[in-house]
Amino acid sequence: MLQYLQLLFISFFLLAGSVVAAPRKAFVFNGQSVAPGRKVSTLLHITDGRDSTVVPVTVFHGRRPGPVLGVIAGVHGYEYPPILAAQQLARELDPAELQGTVLLVHLANVPSFLGRRIHLNPQDSKNLNRVFPGKADGTITERLAWRLSNDVIGRCTHVVDVHAGDALDDLRAYAGYYNYFDTPALSETGRQMAVALGFPYVIQFGNEPSLAAQPGVYCSREAIKRGIPAVDIECGRLGLPEPEAVAQIKQALHRLLTHLGMTATQPTAATQSLLITQRTTVTSTHTGFFFSQVKAGELIHRGRQLGYLTDLFGNQVAEVVAPVDGVVLYMTATPPITVGENLFSIGNVPRSEPQRK
Repeated sequence: MLQYLQLLFISFFLLAGSVVAAPRKAFVFNGQSVAPGRKVSTLLHITDGRDSTVVPVTVFHGRRPGPVLGVIAGVHGYEYPPILAAQQLARELDPAELQGTVLLVHLANVPSFLGRRIHLNPQDSKNLNRVFPGKADGTITERLAWRLSNDVIGRCTHVVDVHAGDALDDLRAYAGYYNYFDTPALSETGRQMAVALGFPYVIQFGNEPSLAAQPGVYCSREAIKRGIPAVDIECGRLGLPEPEAVAQIKQALHRLLTHLGMTATQPTAATQSLLITQRTTVTSTHTGFFFSQVKAGELIHRGRQLGYLTDLFGNQVAEVVAPVDGVVLYMTATPPITVGENLFSIGNVPRSEPQRK
């Protein structure tokens, strides 16, 4: 009897060991099988019968199990630093050293990029970052959003959507996350991801009871809609491919990989983040020319003159005054302006010592 129990005991541990040692499965994406420790680059093909486009994606499948992180760049094709950072990250990531899987979208909006179009896909004049989750039978941009929503975002456990200031926008680099009161755990995970990115400002989006009855609309918010933690990066200005912004984005992505336990690299020290829970938008009251007297990143006080507007003859018609104390997160930095267009996005920061996370 004792010998039988010993054999049974040994058999149990041999079986348990075989389960633990079971080989990691391949990750299947776009019909291609990616073996553990390997990477595969592939194109998603999208067409509506008249127009067509592709999305370049590289899958990095680690040797060990872990999160599935979606990194999405180029939703707006005129925002170059995220796109260039994605290219560089693709050369640096080693799937053999990775724990988990990375789905890297190099460039989500190829027509916008090649057509040098701000915000819009020139094929149907729609803003990709305003149509999520898209439509399987919609226009080309809606179908593009549908594929990204289901083939990329829907496969992930975490998502980061990377943006920059385009040709119009001067911008102060920041990270953002969504806060909805009925999903506190999801919101807190997003907050931790945003802080881990290492930017000096963390912006809290949403701040509403629930997202349940609303569409995704935005790329990262579509992830939240699906219960997937997500963050935004905004880094870069004026549509310039500045190496400093590219390096800052890439560093932030490496920090996020470390935070999620996907790499063992020690993150560099980051500035303590200032949490901003409310933003104020200043819009133009006239059509004509806009002349700014401040730059993105400046701390401003309520009542300060931020700039002025002129008519088409150059006659001054209005002053632009700060309605709150805060920091200029981004702003229109070129002269053309129409009534109702955004001039400034101000992160509300009281003059007293701000909250830091």
